[in-house]
Amino acid sequence: MRRTRVIMVAAAVLLAGCGHVADLKPAPGQSLPVKPLMARTTPTPQELLTIPSYAKPDRVDELMKRSEPRPLDPFDLPPPTGGSAPSLPPGSETGPNPQQPAAQPAPGMPVTTPPTTTPGD
Repeated sequence: MRRTRVIMVAAAVLLAGCGHVADLKPAPGQSLPVKPLMARTTPTPQELLTIPSYAKPDRVDELMKRSEPRPLDPFDLPPPTGGSAPSLPPGSETGPNPQQPAAQPAPGMPVTTPPTTTPGD
């Protein structure tokens, strides 16, 4: 057990020694990349390694300060066919309201009437 800890500590020390030793420089016989067209000077290695702000934008963690109702959405419309009405929760009114007019078909939909029957048919 003790030997394992000694090996782990030695490995950590050796790994820490592999870190940054000197500034980055081009390989021998190589030069830095050519100057970009619109740049005034050739960028240094540190400038080339710096992440631009548009590549890693700041995070916005703004919480709601106060509760506000949503604005009306003009595109939040019912289905064009009208569809069936949602079921009512238990304990609410049941059956149609006699003061409401009969449902009308949506514009552009054919009007259907129930078949009439005559006595003796």
